[in-house]
Amino acid sequence: MSKVEIYTKAYCPFCTRAKALLQQKGVEYTEYAIDAEPALRDVMIERANGGYTVPQIFINDQHIGGCDDMFALERQQELDPLLAS
Repeated sequence: MSKVEIYTKAYCPFCTRAKALLQQKGVEYTEYAIDAEPALRDVMIERANGGYTVPQIFINDQHIGGCDDMFALERQQELDPLLAS
């Protein structure tokens, strides 16, 4: 199974949607709450090549973007192969 990491904030509806999709697929992920640990925000921005909104999602250390990007991969049937690798 892939290593999935997601940077989030509390009360973020896009974060909630992204996590719900991963949970629906039975995918375990590591969540980094940048509002609880502000130092992680700089790490997230660097890893996401300047992306500063949440969520920022990584699969096997590959930045796939945010919630809308992950749902686009799902619609194109490209998410499951990424998660399986």
